[in-house]
Amino acid sequence: MMVNVETLACCGLLLLSLGLCVHSVPITADRTKENVPDETLEPPQSAETGLHYDRYLREVIEYLEKDPHFREKLKNANLDDIKQGKLSKELDFVHHNLRTKLDELKREEMNRLRMLIKVKLDMEKDSTQKVNNRALLKYFEHLNHVNPDKFEVEDLERLIKSTMNDLEHFDKAHHEEFKKYEIMKEHERREHLKNMDEEDRKKEEQHYEELKKKHADHPKVNHPGSEDQLKEVWQEEDGLDPESFDAKTFFKIHDTNGDGFFDENELEALFTKELKKVYNSDNEEDDMVEMEEERLRMREHVMNEVDTNKDRLVSLSEFIDATKKAEFNKNDEWETLEQQAVYTEQELRAYEESLANEEKNINVKAVELQKQKEELDRKQEQLNAQKAELQKAVEGIETFKAKSKTAEVKSEEGEPAPVVPGNNQPVLPGHQQQDVPVPGHS
Repeated sequence: MMVNVETLACCGLLLLSLGLCVHSVPITADRTKENVPDETLEPPQSAETGLHYDRYLREVIEYLEKDPHFREKLKNANLDDIKQGKLSKELDFVHHNLRTKLDELKREEMNRLRMLIKVKLDMEKDSTQKVNNRALLKYFEHLNHVNPDKFEVEDLERLIKSTMNDLEHFDKAHHEEFKKYEIMKEHERREHLKNMDEEDRKKEEQHYEELKKKHADHPKVNHPGSEDQLKEVWQEEDGLDPESFDAKTFFKIHDTNGDGFFDENELEALFTKELKKVYNSDNEEDDMVEMEEERLRMREHVMNEVDTNKDRLVSLSEFIDATKKAEFNKNDEWETLEQQAVYTEQELRAYEESLANEEKNINVKAVELQKQKEELDRKQEQLNAQKAELQKAVEGIETFKAKSKTAEVKSEEGEPAPVVPGNNQPVLPGHQQQDVPVPGHS
């Protein structure tokens, strides 16, 4: 599943601002007893960032922002301090009601992780893969799992470091996921062709080439962040005269939350016009997954050229400076995905080999399971035979007991069974009892 990256910057901005209290002036007053209205302790609403600990991250940040002292510290920002994970003991001044809430959040997160690890271990036991303990431990990097009940300074530092690192690598992971998607799509197409006869295969190949040409036949896509691209937005979306384009006014119009920055969400919204030139969900030839990858590529390109301090945000000054560069006036066309090779033929073959090996392993496992089944069936047959023999023996014993009981009943009715002296066994029918001489008698 492709992850929506539009909300990453919002989370990143909040997170960035958390660490900026590290070099603040020491506070002597005990602010932990300040009154925090109960209504501010309502659970915050979390948005998805793509991180597996997204909800925990956002709730921690939003609860900390409810503290007046901590909120005051958020006014100043220092990206270097945050990247280094430097967080002073400002957490010690957070109101105790909020600290209690943070403790609860951590306990909930620990329970979630325990359940997650259990599920993964159960899945790996049922597969041919070996348990990767290092990968499992990575799930706990954003908190101190040694102390599962209390949210301390180390927990906040770990959360900041993990999130900064994961956000920095998020786009790369997104591209790798998209590459796998494209490889899998091509593999399935080729497998589909193998199951066709020659005539149908030629028709399918011809249809495929026609769709590719149709998709590539689109209006010029302006370079993201260029003068032509922004003026097109200014004219067609804002309804303003392109000759009166003003960078500062443009920035204020599209800074939708009014915080003085273009976050990734606001920046990507500027590319909608260009993307519509290439992609339409009603067209068979257009893949909307590819459109989101194109959007991400455009945003990365602009960030690399404009975001000079690399805080994943574009300030007004950075935006104005970018409009003064020579690159701003270039009018060359943006190369879309169909003009680039997302994967190599070698990578496709490697993927197919991995599928073949996986299928081979599954077949081997199936053969082993079949042998185990046959062995279990054989043992079951042996057990059934033994059970039948035991049942037969039990029936014999029951028959003997029934006959013995019948003999006893007859004896009680005055018809004793003949007994041999010295031997309490009944005399078999057809035999007569003979006198046995007793020693000492004539």
